[in-house]
Amino acid sequence: MAVAYAIELSRNSRELQSNSRELQSNSRELQSNSPELQSNSPKFANIRKMSDHLARAYPRLAERLPKTHLADLPTPVVEETLRTANGQRKISIKRDDVTGKIYGGNKVRKLEYLLRRARDRNAQRIATFGTVASNHALATSLYAKSLGFECTCLLSNQVRTASVPRVLNMHLENGTELVRWGGDYANRIRTLRTHLWNRQTWVIPAGGSCWLGAVGFVNAGLELAHQITAGELGVPDRLYVANGTMATAAGLALGLALADVPTEVQAVRVTEDFVANPDAMRRLTVKTAMLMNHLDSSIPSDLADRARYRFRDEFLGDGYARTNEATDRAVRVAQDDLGLALETTYTGKAMAALLHDLDQAAHARDSVLFWNTYNSRSLPAGSERPGDVSRLPEEFLRYFD
Repeated sequence: MAVAYAIELSRNSRELQSNSRELQSNSRELQSNSPELQSNSPKFANIRKMSDHLARAYPRLAERLPKTHLADLPTPVVEETLRTANGQRKISIKRDDVTGKIYGGNKVRKLEYLLRRARDRNAQRIATFGTVASNHALATSLYAKSLGFECTCLLSNQVRTASVPRVLNMHLENGTELVRWGGDYANRIRTLRTHLWNRQTWVIPAGGSCWLGAVGFVNAGLELAHQITAGELGVPDRLYVANGTMATAAGLALGLALADVPTEVQAVRVTEDFVANPDAMRRLTVKTAMLMNHLDSSIPSDLADRARYRFRDEFLGDGYARTNEATDRAVRVAQDDLGLALETTYTGKAMAALLHDLDQAAHARDSVLFWNTYNSRSLPAGSERPGDVSRLPEEFLRYFD
């Protein structure tokens, strides 16, 4: 199963960081008076991009939340025709599968903020968590290396899927330190001490999901609002997105609220409820809005209350990474009708929700947008068993059988 490490890392931050204040206090973490963060610094230039709508609208926030330019923004919006029980329908697709040249998907927007924070804290190594096929863990490793960081990924087992061996081989090619994550509490603490202690490590939570990662999707919501204003699409009634560790959906809802766009985000749960649940999503939404307001008082204090989203848990099926008939159908329809290559862990379930709703008479006239979070950049690694398995945890060899 996926791991409930966020609480554990918080409780044991003194053991994981040489400066525990960075993990324990939001207010101290937010304070940054370094000259390199001022608007006349060359390092600040990366946030003065026309695609950074959050920085343009809220320059004080941008000064206090700098980021590293990784993503190719804005990502395009395309319109396609879809067959439904109520006839053919036009739907919009936000192509976040092409967010970056190295690796696409929804993680890149978060990593712009998270890896910049690591650099500002003088980290040399990035550590993060996920399952063996985690898109987040792979994206973190690839972009961390591109910025000169070393990377440790603490990975747990999952249901066998076709993507697992390819993802593990990509980690090996990239030089990721792969660590088996699991066992009882004492074993997990020993693992953290062994691999993170005294290595100048910056820890990124699973999925990049924390308030700082969510800010990347606040900007994404404003980006979509700009595309609406520019006439690239109409205002969608509903936006469908896979909801794993929640920062993507929470950030989008906040960004759309900030732009006064009335679209309702359909946050389609794809992980177990101890990872994603309505209470946790509400807390993340409130915390992100509160801390943005703390950094820039022009951010509305009631922003979280204005965020429009619906937490959908009807499409998880038998659990994380487990497919079902509705998901398999959604992946086929996406390929045949829309030319989209989806997968059955995340985006297939979000598409299943969209198809289900459009087949209902009550939603037959709704305008909808599908937010594609699945990387479409090709991976050079294959699925064959590696010749040298010395850097692969023994427990992971079974995915190549």
